[in-house]
Amino acid sequence: MQALVNAGGKGTRMGRCGVEKPMHMVGDKHTVERVIDALSGSSHIDRVLVSVSDNTLETERYLKSIGVETIRTSGESFMDDLHDAFRVMEGDYILTCPSDIPLLTTEVVDTFIEYFVPGTMQSAIAVVDEDTVRRTGITPSYTRESGGRNWVLSGLCIMNREGTLRGDYLEEYLFETNWPELAVNMNTPKELDLARSYFRE
Repeated sequence: MQALVNAGGKGTRMGRCGVEKPMHMVGDKHTVERVIDALSGSSHIDRVLVSVSDNTLETERYLKSIGVETIRTSGESFMDDLHDAFRVMEGDYILTCPSDIPLLTTEVVDTFIEYFVPGTMQSAIAVVDEDTVRRTGITPSYTRESGGRNWVLSGLCIMNREGTLRGDYLEEYLFETNWPELAVNMNTPKELDLARSYFRE
């Protein structure tokens, strides 16, 4: 399976210095590097591609300098970037991941991929129990109800590539977790500090 990391969207700068979100340091690595490492470590993934845009020129330069494969997209919307990347990628299914979930681990990635049943499922998204997210100190901006509980979207997805390009309706399966590794989506300085706290001694 191939994996796409979305690092080119709008609103990618954060903090007083205007640092691009994927380039914030968490522990001893840039956020985007932590995500790439988690994906690259999976035996189920044979290619990792990072979408970048005019919004993330610093990220693009850095990734190229360390030999990470990138694709330039418009950065106008998530779906536009997805289509641009999917056109040059291969395989029936693509794992997509935001660049700002620095606690992601290979074990989480492997478990999610092993949950997915190609053919039976057309798409799946990993979600986190709302209570788990709130316990980390984050107030979710959006929740989705399923089975009488509220879930927070992590951004980690598997999608049918050709169906997505055609604009088909893809039935979505929810992979329900209580994993803090998927709960910290780094959209604010508070969430950045929270992510960094996991790597402090």
